[in-house]
Amino acid sequence: MSAVIELREVGKTFANGTHALAGMSLTVAAGEFVSLLGPSGCGKSTVLRMIAGLARPSSGEILRGTAAAEAGGRELGFVFQEPTLMPWATVFDNVLLPLKLQGMVPAEARGQVEQALALVGLEKFDASYPRELSGGMKMRVSIARALVTRPKLLLMDEPFAALDEITRMKLNDDLLRLWREHGLTIVFVTHSVYESVYLSSRVVVMAARPGRVVAEETIDPAVGAPYPRNEEFRLSPEYAAACRRVSRALQGEGTEARA
Repeated sequence: MSAVIELREVGKTFANGTHALAGMSLTVAAGEFVSLLGPSGCGKSTVLRMIAGLARPSSGEILRGTAAAEAGGRELGFVFQEPTLMPWATVFDNVLLPLKLQGMVPAEARGQVEQALALVGLEKFDASYPRELSGGMKMRVSIARALVTRPKLLLMDEPFAALDEITRMKLNDDLLRLWREHGLTIVFVTHSVYESVYLSSRVVVMAARPGRVVAEETIDPAVGAPYPRNEEFRLSPEYAAACRRVSRALQGEGTEARA
């Protein structure tokens, strides 16, 4: 598979002197679902922002394949931890925003907006306002907004962290469905070992600041972790074993990449 994004020995030091990343190397292939897992402050969100072109590395380089060549444009979608919706705008107008910024008029963009809302099950809520929605529905709107430009690469920064467990599990399943049906490449930041193992084809464990990769765990569909994943996988010994391996790596007990 061709690489969508490659980070080569990337470092990042902020103006206040915070040394966020050092020697961060990572390759993400087309079609992968990669989760970045690590302690708070290890630079996970900084990695996403640099991939998106919202921040520049202080050292090293970031190479973008053809699927991400227009980072920040229609080839890339970004879902933040908070839905960041415009409270004065309807669901339709919130999802329309990226297309409007690209110069499309509402009449021209209507079909794409309606399709994006249908993908997340909110086609009947296009005239609603954010204040009328639950937390999970707001996050669905945020995902629809990221998908409306039909990106190849989707970056997600702890999008489900503030949700209750039942809603989070449902959105995990919905996200996997979207990933598989639309051939997305996803880089997903999370603090949850269990979420990372359930979702990912590969979990990348980062060290405490300055952030860097210290371990990887491939969640192999051919070895007890098939897609589509469901409650049966969550209760399987393979899932429990993978969670233990990732947890040990996160605790610093294992630093060698595993496959």
